[in-house]
Amino acid sequence: MVKITYTDSEGTARTADAELGATVMETAIKNDIPGIEAECGGACACATCHVYVDEEWRDKTGGPSPMEEDMLDFGYDVRPNSRLSCQIKVTDALDGLKVTTPEKQA
Repeated sequence: MVKITYTDSEGTARTADAELGATVMETAIKNDIPGIEAECGGACACATCHVYVDEEWRDKTGGPSPMEEDMLDFGYDVRPNSRLSCQIKVTDALDGLKVTTPEKQA
């Protein structure tokens, strides 16, 4: 299994096992990770699964699609490393991925 570490805005880290092919958002929901609301269920129709991808992982996760960028406009405190976790598919290359949730979701 791939391990993903989610850190909240206060610095508390939680590591979860992710299944290949799932998304970072689905993994968070399945593991009761706080800070990921996912109101649209992963349809890229809201910004409530917004995360900051750790700088060392940005190349491996890639950048947001144009549709994702449009949704990030509704996010809270969007930064250059912002992504919607519903749009990041879990692959072997993401083993050890680190993301941080914003102080609040939009």
